[in-house]
Amino acid sequence: MGFIKNIKEEIAIIKERDPAIHSSMEVFLYPSFKVMILYRIAHKLYLRKHYFWARYFSQKGVRKTGIEIHPGAQIGKGFFIDHGNGVIIGETAIIGDNVTLYQGVTLGGTGKEHGKRHPTVGNNVMIGAGAKVLGSCKIGDNSKIGAGSVVLEEVPPNSTVVGVPGHVVKRKNEALPQDSLNQTDLPDPVEDEIERLQEENMALTERLNQIEATLNRIMEEK
Repeated sequence: MGFIKNIKEEIAIIKERDPAIHSSMEVFLYPSFKVMILYRIAHKLYLRKHYFWARYFSQKGVRKTGIEIHPGAQIGKGFFIDHGNGVIIGETAIIGDNVTLYQGVTLGGTGKEHGKRHPTVGNNVMIGAGAKVLGSCKIGDNSKIGAGSVVLEEVPPNSTVVGVPGHVVKRKNEALPQDSLNQTDLPDPVEDEIERLQEENMALTERLNQIEATLNRIMEEK
């Protein structure tokens, strides 16, 4: 019964998150569905210290989907990987509920350190395509990591992070990432800084013109 329940849950998650799906039968073709079923089996074997068989089922998932989830990773409910090819999730990674990852995401370590060496991802988090979250940092609840970002430090709850290295560019209560699944309408800190410098340059230019006009008037009066 538990296995059937897991299948039903995975079907519901994919149908909820992917607007391209048209029938429940399509779910059985999805990489996310295949890899999560194999991950659930591998994780149970890992907890029972059947490490070889845990890795066996984990590697089956890699070969079938291109998604590598270490059987030791802890993943909550409502987890969804969109497309998924190239996703890597390390052994000590902890993922909360209702998390969405896109293709090419890495939840990895930063070297050969021992202990907790992979990220902890909170609830209701979206991580965009190609983003890399490295080390034992924590991504707070309701946060969004922009595509291609590299995150090395803790991200507070309700944040939006973009850039390399990643910077928090927005912090406020807003719709959960799963409600929009929007990877594109994110702030660009580089563009914002360029605009600020342009505005300052225009203000300085105007001020210099005023000073020049004043000096010319004084010279004419003499």
